[in-house]
Amino acid sequence: MSAQPNPAPGFHKHPDYSITTERPNRSYRVDFNGETIADTHSPLLLQESRHRPVFYVAKDDVRMELLEATDHQTYCPFKGNARYWTIKVGEREAENAVWAYDDPYDELPEVEGFLAFYADRVDAIYIDGKLQEATGPGRTDR
Repeated sequence: MSAQPNPAPGFHKHPDYSITTERPNRSYRVDFNGETIADTHSPLLLQESRHRPVFYVAKDDVRMELLEATDHQTYCPFKGNARYWTIKVGEREAENAVWAYDDPYDELPEVEGFLAFYADRVDAIYIDGKLQEATGPGRTDR
């Protein structure tokens, strides 16, 4: 028996909504409590209508031993169900600071196996070696 398609219901209701991905040739690093949590030279950049761009990092480029899975979940009608992790380093933690779509809708298969970080829940994010402003992903139309 073959797997059933997993189409995104959001695109059916909002055909003008746009999500694009690209693999820019940039370095991307996430630090928390003196440790590098993620470091990659091949992030996935997701750009979505009414949201700020978000960098995603391949799971192989994330120190998963510093993350603890939580029960928190959210739903996106364009990407599917997201699950979350808390970053724990020493005595500090950042609750639900990391998310991923383990079974994304068919329209966005490229996000599978990638994780994203809330910039306002980590100590620093560097893109091409430059410290970024601590603004998390979110809507830009409010």
